[in-house]
Amino acid sequence: MATITHAREAVIQTLYAQEMGNDQAIEQFDEILKDKKVKGSKAEFAKKLLKGVSEHIDKIDEIIKNHLIDWDFERLDKVDKQILRVGIYEILYTDTPYQIVIDEAVKIAKNFSEDKAKSFINGILDRVAKEKMSNE
Repeated sequence: MATITHAREAVIQTLYAQEMGNDQAIEQFDEILKDKKVKGSKAEFAKKLLKGVSEHIDKIDEIIKNHLIDWDFERLDKVDKQILRVGIYEILYTDTPYQIVIDEAVKIAKNFSEDKAKSFINGILDRVAKEKMSNE
């Protein structure tokens, strides 16, 4: 049974494929969802997430750049970048509690990235969430 984590992973996988030069990645998204057995409301969630990240990617990337300390955006690991994009989108544009977003992002990083990425991703998403809360 697919989980909401699988839905997020499908979005991250699609964004990663697109970043790596697969121009058909977005068109292949339904196939990725099918492969991961993501259906129903979880598939709808994933589609909204992918659409939202794609529509707001420039703003999201600017936020990432503003939170990188002594690091260049272009050198950022491509998987980590996609995890951050999805997490920042969810924090800024959805009603998902930021703690859940951060937990999910860290869980995905554990499975798909290097060990040090977990704390890096956690730190950036936590700062973005705190900034959002202080502006509300």
